[in-house]
Amino acid sequence: MANMDEAMDVCLLAGKIMLQNGAETYRVEDTMTRMGIAFTGCLPQSYVTPTAIIFSFDGSNSTRMVRIEERTTDLQKVVLVNQISRMVSSGRLSLSEARSKLKGIEAMSHSFPVWLQILFAAIASGCFLIMFGGIWRDFAPAFVTGGIGHAAFIYFNRWIKVHFFAEFLASFIIGCLAYLFTQSGLGIHFDTITIGSVMSLVPGLLITNAIRDLMEGHLVSGISKGAEAFLTAFAIGTGIAMVLAFF
Repeated sequence: MANMDEAMDVCLLAGKIMLQNGAETYRVEDTMTRMGIAFTGCLPQSYVTPTAIIFSFDGSNSTRMVRIEERTTDLQKVVLVNQISRMVSSGRLSLSEARSKLKGIEAMSHSFPVWLQILFAAIASGCFLIMFGGIWRDFAPAFVTGGIGHAAFIYFNRWIKVHFFAEFLASFIIGCLAYLFTQSGLGIHFDTITIGSVMSLVPGLLITNAIRDLMEGHLVSGISKGAEAFLTAFAIGTGIAMVLAFF
């Protein structure tokens, strides 16, 4: 069996990667538990919140905590850690091999370049406009508005560390662009252009994870994620409301 301290480090690394990249709380705890049992044969005890992981083994005198300061969405990393967990549970990976693979996953950059994220956000904005009953004439304005809005969100999120401020500014820019398109005659319906364009900012994964954590009994994580999703939605709505108030 592996040394408990070394096993604890690897389990915490796996949990940290998953939590930072959009995994649900119960999935993080389940993965760490399975890996801990496979490495040591002892039952791990873990407590996971959106901002911290506390982990120890039964019979061990040491307890570790890891702070989660930044969170993003990269489900590919979650899938890769899940695969490593399955390999560890089946005995196909040793402790050192698992650590090496997890370090490689942690060092991976985002799967898609920024320009591609903006392009697909723009395409999604146009498609959402049609889905919400918009007309094809508004597709191009929604495409441009959604793309610029998402680019603004990425820029502000990178340089402004105040939480929810990036969503507010990006939605404000989206509202201004939608208004300009409709006033110039290039767009027809302000409402559907705006709704389609802000969809890339909506915290869909966060809402889903909050509901799933609540259903699994993780009340602290579920409520905190739900509150974060609500505040994000509030920031988006406030940005659009500011445009309506000005114009």
